[in-house]
Amino acid sequence: MGPTAGLASDVVVIGAGPVGQTAALLCSQWGLRVRVLEAQTHRDRTGSRAICQQREVLDTWDAIGAGVLIDRGITWSRARTYYRDKEIFSVELKDRGSALLPPFVNIAQSEVEETLLGLIERSPLVDVEYGAKVTRLQSENDKALLEVDTPAGARRIESRFVIACCGLHSEELRAQIGVDFPGQSFDDLFLICDIKADLREQRGERRFHFDPNWNPGRQVLIHEQPDSIWRVDWQVPEDFDLAREEATGGLHRRIREIAGCQPYELVWRSVYRFQGRVASRFRHGSIFLAGDFAHVFAPFGARGLNSGVHDVENLVWKLAMVARGLADSRLLDSYEVERRAAALENLEVTSATMRFLVPQTEADRRRRTLLLEGAAHGSRAAISAVDSGRLYEPYWYVDSPLTTPAPGRTFGGRPSRGEPVDPVPGTVLPDLPLFASSGERRRPQRLRQLVHHTFTVLSDEPSFVQALEHLPVEVMDLNRLDPKRSLRRALDLGDRPVHLVVRPDGHLAAMIEGNPSGVPVALQRALGNASA
Repeated sequence: MGPTAGLASDVVVIGAGPVGQTAALLCSQWGLRVRVLEAQTHRDRTGSRAICQQREVLDTWDAIGAGVLIDRGITWSRARTYYRDKEIFSVELKDRGSALLPPFVNIAQSEVEETLLGLIERSPLVDVEYGAKVTRLQSENDKALLEVDTPAGARRIESRFVIACCGLHSEELRAQIGVDFPGQSFDDLFLICDIKADLREQRGERRFHFDPNWNPGRQVLIHEQPDSIWRVDWQVPEDFDLAREEATGGLHRRIREIAGCQPYELVWRSVYRFQGRVASRFRHGSIFLAGDFAHVFAPFGARGLNSGVHDVENLVWKLAMVARGLADSRLLDSYEVERRAAALENLEVTSATMRFLVPQTEADRRRRTLLLEGAAHGSRAAISAVDSGRLYEPYWYVDSPLTTPAPGRTFGGRPSRGEPVDPVPGTVLPDLPLFASSGERRRPQRLRQLVHHTFTVLSDEPSFVQALEHLPVEVMDLNRLDPKRSLRRALDLGDRPVHLVVRPDGHLAAMIEGNPSGVPVALQRALGNASA
């Protein structure tokens, strides 16, 4: 073992996938020095992999300089579900505000990684090391210790914090820090292909097919990507063999059922089995688990990469507050409280989807057929029970110790599919357009662009700012930002004076109506002060 490297970084990120890259860029924006360790010797540029990027994740990427992904991706806001040859329902994704960002864009994970890597390469606070495999991980005396194998030899690294984004297949590292990874593996096989073709009639929406005549008894999911590339997911039989399918022309026939007579190019293909697992803990001392290292879900609903990005957005501002001496380590305990609850919600949703998509008993199969038949005949009860994948939404931290409850505002639980969540503390601040003067020109901005660098108080009566001078907060005049009162309507605020405490990750820490005296207390609570 070589010599120990000193504390050359505030944060070590293990894994240079999109979650690790996002973590590194968020850290650099908060002024934290970051070292990214990636076991692979080069980036994997093949295949679409995670393609559906949700609105609030796009907001996060826009805040770190990757807004080009919004323009580059394929925008969609409608999800259609079919049974055989009949559309049985369509979901329009709604928003409480007047969001300028689309509900989802489709763009290949490899392109996301390329964009984020370009930003990392321009950051003086981030170093990326490929071919650096972490073989030992432990937390000791308020710092993390790592042993790393590299082509130049083995060495030890110390860091104040570690964000472990090292993926699903890192069992040994989880075991070293005493973290279990319980859950379920699904035996059912899915074939995934990227196909370049001109399929104009399917643009701008997600299409899910139950039991189409071209994949009888199973399902197919179709998504558009940039450059006329289409992502198609087929459920296939248990004895499916991709090599045999290609050799016999079966794959060509499958694609022809989708592309018709249009010419096509097969860009990428793979076969997957899916898992649903959540780590027993998300924190071990100075080590924090994120992304697929902390949780893995079946992909129907786009809850993998999106939730991983929200893991690190939740975590990094807390690390920064502690590193700057603005909060103590109690704030870091809230990462596991908030993000493990989010992961369990995602696991519950995706597990229910998989039980519907791949029923394991004859009784469950009969029930699914009855529901699909009922939905095809217009039964509302059957339509509401058909599960083709509930699409990702940001989690609601209503039970977090950082959230100040609002009198008279009761959280109604998971909303109906496509509907926005109840406007209560713990949910995400709705977005809306702003117009800021720039010389003689006026350019559109978004409200949430203003809140990512510190705590923000949006207030009808901002004159109380002197009471907050010792806290990391910026106070903004809500009336000047929102003269049309769009946010007030979106949050059902009525006409009373209001003071909204917004966390750096865009979640509402408090909604205080009337007297602003509760704002300092709510801010202390949001910083992890248990006495608040």
